[in-house]
Amino acid sequence: MNSPITSNQITQKAQEFGFHKVGIALIDDADSSAVSHLQSWLNYGYQADMQWMANPKRQDIRQVMPDVESVISVALNYYTPYQHYDEPNIAKISRYGWGRDYHRVLHKKLKAFSLWLEAQAPGIKARYYADTGPISDKFWAQQAGLGWIAKNGNLITREYGSWVFLGEVLTNLKLTRNTAHTQHCGTCNRCLEACPTQAIVKPFVVDANRCIAYHTIENRAEDLPDEIKSNLQGWVAGCDICQDVCPWNQRFAQPTNVKEFEPYPENLAPTLAELAELSEDEWNRRFPASALRRIKPEMWRRNARANLENCEG
Repeated sequence: MNSPITSNQITQKAQEFGFHKVGIALIDDADSSAVSHLQSWLNYGYQADMQWMANPKRQDIRQVMPDVESVISVALNYYTPYQHYDEPNIAKISRYGWGRDYHRVLHKKLKAFSLWLEAQAPGIKARYYADTGPISDKFWAQQAGLGWIAKNGNLITREYGSWVFLGEVLTNLKLTRNTAHTQHCGTCNRCLEACPTQAIVKPFVVDANRCIAYHTIENRAEDLPDEIKSNLQGWVAGCDICQDVCPWNQRFAQPTNVKEFEPYPENLAPTLAELAELSEDEWNRRFPASALRRIKPEMWRRNARANLENCEG
């Protein structure tokens, strides 16, 4: 469908809705090498138990929306200028989960933006996602010019580093594309060298089976693998090591203006001891409207106790 409004107008409106970065890619920009990379990753079993990563729709966006012509990719900076504590009795929670659930924040903005877009003319369709559908969001963000996929698998932007949440609006409008972003990791391997479990098995390839973030958030097993437990370094919810050591993050991170991403105070320095005894009632109280609710009470207790075993050992 030919667009009754320009791509510049769409980009400007998205920024008015509060998105920090906006870019547009065309479905014709789909890259067979990206599909091959994903399939190879799956063939190696690097997705661990995340079966949704094998959804065939992820490799063909037209299976998500048959008449899609363009992807409007957006990013929200979530960085807040607080640091993790390196004390043995303190638990570490990944920055992404410090404040309000990013799905809720992004969805509110994406819904408003999509409704505006559909109201511009009869026949316009818009479907939005924020880590909630089988979309290769980092690939489309790179194609739309927001940033590049780094060696640790995250998307890095020039303005905010990798401290960004991604979303996208699929539309049947034929828009004008932005230039795809080029790679700027160069010879730097700090993320590979810093990972305590060697989860980044080679540049641009992350094995979830070795990843602390995967095990503390997604692994539902009663106990964690020994090689993960012995390398937790205080992490109980995600892991930011490969982002913390990234030169782009160290140089360009800047505080967000999204108040919802300001940390809930109890998320900055909880003790391992209190999380090791976390009850369901306390879990409900501590994590309201939080992405951390994906980690169930028994998992918090498991993760905290595994760290305490390291301290005692």
